[in-house]
Formats: sequence, C-alpha cells, structure tokens
Amino acid sequence: MIEIDKYIDYLESPELRLAIKVQTKLISLIRQFLIEVGFQEILPVIISPVTDPLTDYRVRGEVECYGFKYQITKSMIFHKQLALRTFPKIFCFSPNVRIETIERQNSGKHLIEFVQVDLEVREATREEIIELGEKLFAWVIEKIKKQALEELQLLKRNLPEFKPPFKRVSYQQALDSFGPDFEAKLSSELQGPAWLIDFPIEEREFYDRQNDNQSGFLVDMDLIYPEGFGEALSGGEREYNSERIKERMLRKGIDLKAYDLYLTFVSQGLFQSAGFGFGLERLTKFVCGLNDITKTRLFAKKPGIYSL
Repeated sequence: MIEIDKYIDYLESPELRLAIKVQTKLISLIRQFLIEVGFQEILPVIISPVTDPLTDYRVRGEVECYGFKYQITKSMIFHKQLALRTFPKIFCFSPNVRIETIERQNSGKHLIEFVQVDLEVREATREEIIELGEKLFAWVIEKIKKQALEELQLLKRNLPEFKPPFKRVSYQQALDSFGPDFEAKLSSELQGPAWLIDFPIEEREFYDRQNDNQSGFLVDMDLIYPEGFGEALSGGEREYNSERIKERMLRKGIDLKAYDLYLTFVSQGLFQSAGFGFGLERLTKFVCGLNDITKTRLFAKKPGIYSL
C-alpha cells in the first residue's frame, strides 16, 4: 500500500530536488566526455529474448507480446558486444530492472529499477579501459564541483579528490584484510577511489575473460568509491571464444538452450573487447553525499516495497 502523504513529502523533498539537478549536470558531462573521446551513443534495449543472467539466471522479469516471451533488461552486456560490429566504441544510458532480494531493501544503494551508463570498446584491454575510467571519473568529478557548486554547498557536500592513477587492491588482498564482506569495509577506509581487481572465476559471470597468465582469475575490475559509498563501477575484458563461453556457462549451471539465440550470434564471431557499466543513481548519491539512493530519482523503487 502506498502512503500518499509520505510519497508527496518525498516528491517535494529539497534534497531530492537538489540531487536531480546535480544528476542532470552529471548526465550532460558524461555524454560530453564520451563523445569527445570518440564514442557513439546508442539507444537502450528495454526488452530482449536474452539478458544478463547476473549469477542467478532464474530471477528475471518477463513480458509477453505477439506470442513471444521477452526478458526485461538487467544489463546490455550482450547487446554491447554485438553493437561493436557497427561502431568500435559505444555507450548508452541503459534503464535496467534487477529484482533484488528483500534483504537489500535497506542497504541504501539498491533499487530494482535504475539507469546504468554502459560502454564497450573494440579490441581494448583492461589497462586501457581502466585508464579510460580514471579519466572519465576524474574529469566529471572536477567539472561537477564547479557546475553544481550551489547545489553541493546546499547539500553540505565536499567531494574528495579523484586523481589518477587510482589505488589498486586485489580481490585476495581485500579478502585477507577485511573478510568476506570486504566491499563496505574497504570503501569506508578509502580516502580516494580504488580499483578492486583479479576476481576469482567463480565470483563473476561467464562473459568475463579468464586471465591467460593467472589461471582461475579474471581480467576484470570494480571501482570502489571512498567514504563508504561502495561499488561505483564494474567491468573488464570480455570472453569472445565460443567454446570457452559455452564451457563457462555450463560450469555455472546455465541452460544453454535459454541462450540459444545469443550463442548463435557468438558462433559467428565476437570482437575482443573490454568495457564497464556504472549506476547513474549511485554516482549521484556519491556526488551529493546522500545516505539513501531513493533520494537520487523520482519514483524510486526499493526491493520489496510497492511504489509508483
């Protein structure tokens, strides 16, 4: 049941109004940076026969039309890989729906509907995509400090420095230092952003490429915000070999028939590539110094809560 009075208070919140104004400027800056370095913007895919399994491929939203079943996009990873046949560098402001567990309802950083800035680069390596990410975030943070000066002052937000190169921490180092729930603890200790690299193969999806020089580990990375704001970005190099993709899918218990259409495209060849995606709402939350991600968009939907 929606409590109308509380919902109206939320929609009229000064914090929400300021965050949306900052977000508008962030969108403009992200688009400006990527276009200036040669990226082509493409339109988002909302429904498709296949979408990212994200560890548990059984949890998905579906719609049926014309007798066909479509899944609601969790991420555009497959479409990004195929789009590289058209352009060598692409990006998209992609609406995603992920049906998170109710346990994440009060995490302050999970929504079941959000926008991900997704990009992919043909023939890129992890090192090249890390350098791109550092330049993008450093430039956007520096610009937003000036362009949203009034809003950030009203929010009493003093942003930290984002000066490349960012610190790097391996998955194993983070696990040894902070235990299994290391992301939140690592983020709380950071004064600036850091890359979390070299995840074990079991921790990620089948499309993340295994390191040829480090068996059992991936050529991937997450960017972690400082000050306890958690994960900013996730990405890495992609697996492009058809047989290795199928082997990894089977290893994760994924029914190949559910991805028959994708695998047909894969059999025709994929470009070697690397890329990443980052949540626009999480970036807004960090920039504005907010404690709850629902303050970063109108009509925000937390896991397990009925909402407009």
